Amino acid sequence: MKTVTIENNNYELIDDYKNGFEENVFKDKYTDYFDGYDYILGDWAYGKLRLKGFCERENPLFNKINDYNLIENYIKENCAYDCRYFILKRV
Repeated sequence: MKTVTIENNNYELIDDYKNGFEENVFKDKYTDYFDGYDYILGDWAYGKLRLKGFCERENPLFNKINDYNLIENYIKENCAYDCRYFILKRV
């Protein structure tokens, strides 16, 4: 899979549904807010990229709303139907 480096953080692209990952748009949207998250979900709605961080249980930022085990549920309930999306894992 593809690896992306941004602000000294390395991420592996683990899911790229419908070619949702556009590196230049992601890098423009990324802020240091996401540095502590284990995963970043990017989804497209109305031509705009939205980002959300998710965590493993061991992460100090972990809580119920950013539990990585629930990411599929989040995509189903909070993203536009059948939208393009990607998931990056911090490595």
